[in-house]
Amino acid sequence: MSFFQRINSTHLDILKEIGNIGVGHSATALSKLLNRKIDMQVPNVKIVTFDEMMDFAGGAENVVAGIFFRIEGDITGNMFFILQLPQATKLIQDLLGDESYSFESKQSDMGISALQEVGNILFGSYLTSLSDFTQLNLYPSIPGFSIDMVGAIIGYGLIELSQVSDYAIVIETAISENEKHEQNNINGHFLLLPDPDSFGKIFTALGVQTNE
Repeated sequence: MSFFQRINSTHLDILKEIGNIGVGHSATALSKLLNRKIDMQVPNVKIVTFDEMMDFAGGAENVVAGIFFRIEGDITGNMFFILQLPQATKLIQDLLGDESYSFESKQSDMGISALQEVGNILFGSYLTSLSDFTQLNLYPSIPGFSIDMVGAIIGYGLIELSQVSDYAIVIETAISENEKHEQNNINGHFLLLPDPDSFGKIFTALGVQTNE
């Protein structure tokens, strides 16, 4: 039985709790950035196959906006935040106050920088929360940004992991404004892909046994 197949609901609940604390800090930072109340939640954390992970983002050939960075320190790995282009556009329209902006038609340096800043906030908050829980030293790289097919954006993050497993962790993330309806929420997929030897370190630091 693989490591991923031994992960149970207790482990996922811990990752969800860490995620909710992290996005709570992110929501505070985004609220200040947008000058209005923003809520963020992690409605679900799932262990999925690589094919299922691609399907979550609309399929390997679906063109999306992706923010990504490398985790260094006591554990290593990759993290991604994937947004459908209309949702990335809406987020940047809100950030820039420019309803004409569209990632489908143009990609300005300002829009890209704004989305990278969102990535900085999300990744930094999550890593801080994970570090606080595990007492591990974790360092993020500078976020990268790409508009490309899902498979191309996250493919390199799967190279090492695919040698030992067929699974990954998907942390669903919902960004909403209190005064708006649910259909206006911005829903993204936060992908956590620690390197093969780092999953055990994370759960050992959390005091969770993953042995058979």
